Amino acid sequence: MKKKIETEEIRPVDFSGGVRGKHSALYRAGHTVKVRHDDGSVLVQKFIPDADAVLIDRDVRAYFPDATAINNALRALIGIIPHKPRKMHTAN
Repeated sequence: MKKKIETEEIRPVDFSGGVRGKHSALYRAGHTVKVRHDDGSVLVQKFIPDADAVLIDRDVRAYFPDATAINNALRALIGIIPHKPRKMHTAN
């Protein structure tokens, strides 16, 4: 049985020296997750974000919570952009 932690035992954590986005470049490059099973086997999964993936800042997500909302907003903006869209590159 685990020991019950009293609230007084939990020390406050100082995040004042933290840096926002410190690991974002590494995350975009991909990361590995190892899942260890009770039988001793290890499942290794490599996650690489889609090349077309776009990360949305937290303040923007408050207004546009999902891909549909973001795409609808961007399509509305397309109508007021005065220039032609650039050609999309396709992967071979």
